[in-house]
Amino acid sequence: MVQVVEVLVPGGQASPGPPLGPAIGPLGLNVKQVVDKINEATKDYEGLNVPVKIIVHDDRSFDIEVGIPPVSALIKRELGIEKGASNPGREFVGNLTMEQLISIARIKKQQSLSYTLKEVVKEVLGTCNSMGITVDGKSPKELTKEIDEGKVEIPEE
Repeated sequence: MVQVVEVLVPGGQASPGPPLGPAIGPLGLNVKQVVDKINEATKDYEGLNVPVKIIVHDDRSFDIEVGIPPVSALIKRELGIEKGASNPGREFVGNLTMEQLISIARIKKQQSLSYTLKEVVKEVLGTCNSMGITVDGKSPKELTKEIDEGKVEIPEE
């Protein structure tokens, strides 16, 4: 029987303590081996909470699947901010460049249900809107409208 444990760990900084240790300890795994493998797999997301699935097999072997941090976490890391605006729409706490926006969309594309980068960019703009983030000085709603009207081009991939 295969068991799956899902946890949210800080990228590259998982430890044997909670939430990991108590979740996998009873399954008979070497917690240090699991922690080391997770830290190696998540080192690119340092400072972000990363969803991780630990798939435990009957023979006590395990596989790890690393998810992608939420868009809001990627935006906060890109801008170096702690949190979004308290009053989005009226208050703005940061400004992404178009290049940063597209970079975040490319990271999320592999996990998105959207078929095109353009659609993923619009999803990221939705998150920007709810966080009080502008892009190249424009509101996310204004930029989404310009993308829909063809005034702003998004590369195909």
